[in-house]
Amino acid sequence: MPNDPLLERRVRLLGAASPLFYSRPLHLVRGEGVWLYDADGGRYLDAYNNVANVGHCHPHVVEALEKQAKTLNTHTRYLHEAILDYGEALTATFEDPLSMLYLCCTGTEANELALRIAKACSGASGVIVSDFCYHGNSATIAELCTAYPGPEGIGANVRAVRVPDSYRLTEGEGDRFAAEIDAAIESLAESGLNTAALLVDTVFTSEGLPTMPAGAMEKAVASVHAAGGYYIADEVQPGFGRTGENMWGYQLYGAAPDLVTLGKPMGNGHPLAGVVSRSDLSEEFGEKAMYFNTFGGNPVAASVGLAVLQVIEREGLMANALKVGKYLRAGLGKLAEKHEVIGDVRGYGLFCGAEFVSDRAAKTPAPEATRAVVDGMRQRGVLISGTGRNDNVLKIRPPLPFSTENADFLLETLDDCLGSL
Repeated sequence: MPNDPLLERRVRLLGAASPLFYSRPLHLVRGEGVWLYDADGGRYLDAYNNVANVGHCHPHVVEALEKQAKTLNTHTRYLHEAILDYGEALTATFEDPLSMLYLCCTGTEANELALRIAKACSGASGVIVSDFCYHGNSATIAELCTAYPGPEGIGANVRAVRVPDSYRLTEGEGDRFAAEIDAAIESLAESGLNTAALLVDTVFTSEGLPTMPAGAMEKAVASVHAAGGYYIADEVQPGFGRTGENMWGYQLYGAAPDLVTLGKPMGNGHPLAGVVSRSDLSEEFGEKAMYFNTFGGNPVAASVGLAVLQVIEREGLMANALKVGKYLRAGLGKLAEKHEVIGDVRGYGLFCGAEFVSDRAAKTPAPEATRAVVDGMRQRGVLISGTGRNDNVLKIRPPLPFSTENADFLLETLDDCLGSL
């Protein structure tokens, strides 16, 4: 806002290009559970932040952080029980042979490390991604982020495939997707790069949460494996119980990953990320490269990570995500009967998308309406955002303790907001 001293300070220090949510930015000062509070005492239902996966400032997580921070915090080149206690608990949530763990600080670091492992073990450098993806912001990762290409451009070793649009599916979309994977593999081989990895967000968040046709991911992964490459499942957004039925998004399919990357919700707001790897890949990479991360896996971070896993289990948050997610999508479906701007409702657990269209018959994207609703909801006390290649999918991704009462408030507010369009 013009003449806002805080905003002016931010622009001077961080630059005008540093992004902010909403046309009228929020100045948040406190969080508790699924609620956030601004400097003027306003309260907002958080239906967006998966970083605080088990709720803002969860007492058990804060206590674990405080207790360990008062005792010791150092790097992983000393022996310490915390990283082992956490690592054993975390890897126990994966199937064999995903049993080895690397810890770092951000999802970008995790994706970059997973690609290093895939390239080192495959002897190839080619990477296949979806054609509207985001996986981080280092130079290596920026070269494969097709949704927001930067000055680096898309790397010569990158091939992008279009993810099926479940709202506009035509017959044979799954076969078309598999054929594009095969074509990407062939293109990389012709260039002498060959295929090191297929890297995807397992619920395709940036693409607007499309539902993959049955068998499509399985065919894609089989082709990548046959070409000598590896499947990297990016779980930075869908992981840690968000889909409800599973701990991890890749479990929505019958294709098992070789490497899994973790981030945002892992530390509930504390910088913590990681890669879970097949043991043979970890051993081979270890013979070729020495990897350590000064801050990754420090005792405080590990203690926080373990506390997050304990809360997910003790409070039954996966079951809650499944129950409340179904309830929320049913409510969104009822709103679609009333408001024609909602063309489609989809998602998994507490990761819901509502696609906005200006013409239901033509399924014409309505990004302006989506942006207006995102701002309108913020003005009414509910925080959400948009996603999708046309920026026309309402992205609802609340902390996992979100209740049916919270869902009712969101739905009532959305109904009012849509009525004012």
